[in-house]
Amino acid sequence: MSESPLKAQFDRDGFIVVRQFLPSDEFAELRANLDRYITEVVPSLPDSDAFYHDRSRPETLKQLQHMGNDPFFARYRQHPRWQSLASELIGEPSESQAPEWFNKPPGTEHPTPPHQDNFYFCLRPANVLTLWLALDDVDAENGCLRYVRGSHLEGIRPHLRTGVLGFSQGIADYGPDDEAREVEIHVAPGDLLVHHGETIHRADVNRSATRNRRAFAQVFRGESCRRDEAAFTRYEAALESQHAQMGLAT
Repeated sequence: MSESPLKAQFDRDGFIVVRQFLPSDEFAELRANLDRYITEVVPSLPDSDAFYHDRSRPETLKQLQHMGNDPFFARYRQHPRWQSLASELIGEPSESQAPEWFNKPPGTEHPTPPHQDNFYFCLRPANVLTLWLALDDVDAENGCLRYVRGSHLEGIRPHLRTGVLGFSQGIADYGPDDEAREVEIHVAPGDLLVHHGETIHRADVNRSATRNRRAFAQVFRGESCRRDEAAFTRYEAALESQHAQMGLAT
């Protein structure tokens, strides 16, 4: 069987864009359940599951983790459309991790440092990817994703602590050569970005005074992946230390 064009592009570049990934009714259902989760569930979550730019201002909610504890999102992990695309691009059967939600609220200083997701995951082989579904129009003004094309083929770069809540480690030696290779991706609500676990990516702050930059994401790992437990233990210890210094409760 010949390789699909999407798979070929993903293998070459380390990312793809799928415009209007979900049918309109499915997209509306997902958005309604995200609104429900934020309204009804988030106020009772521990600090480690809901990150705010300023916790005294609910409108600055910027990241949700461990959403799989909610019945809707536990079922959503098995959604066949997401599962099929992830397995096609990884090249083997795959499994979703807990869904996540991201935002860059307007009027907040919240950059996403250049990083590689698999530095956090510590998986070998690196058959892991992230599917990132835009919930808003996303462009340069409100902090679009920027990928370094082909960087997934070059291995994991050195990372250091960033002090950015939700992105605790960033690439230590990111420089002009990396910036020259960046691809700036603009998307509309319902467009899907998919990137390999070792593709370098980053995003600027949201410079808009009124617009959010929200997205729903799922990480899929191939069935052959195994975690480097020693590396992951070191990462978890560094993360817990950073959260403690920020005064976050678990």
